[in-house]
Amino acid sequence: MVRLITHNLLACHAKGCTINNFPLILQDIQIELREQEFNPDFIKNILPRLEWPALVGAATLAGVGDTSLPPEQPEMTDDEFLQKLHHVLLEIHVVEGVMVCPNCKHSYPISNGIPNMLLAEHEIG
Repeated sequence: MVRLITHNLLACHAKGCTINNFPLILQDIQIELREQEFNPDFIKNILPRLEWPALVGAATLAGVGDTSLPPEQPEMTDDEFLQKLHHVLLEIHVVEGVMVCPNCKHSYPISNGIPNMLLAEHEIG
């Protein structure tokens, strides 16, 4: 499933696409909300690994539920913030759509929640 936590890790690997290949731009997406058990320790541990501006952009684009994250990653993490981040990272599922590389414009389709990140032989670098 493409959750926003997964999207935050994906970049384009097409041949010759080595700069400005992250974050992939979500287009024509269909979203499902699926409740997940809240684990504050997991959220605290993943926080330093997140590419914050990319996450804020994806959450804004998804626009489901309370996805308003601060533009800058906060230093202090209270329970309300961790709950909101949990929702954005783990409960928003992209079921259908396309992820497009901002550099080479290669499209990665998402079907039934599964991203197709395979490249044709001539696209492998």
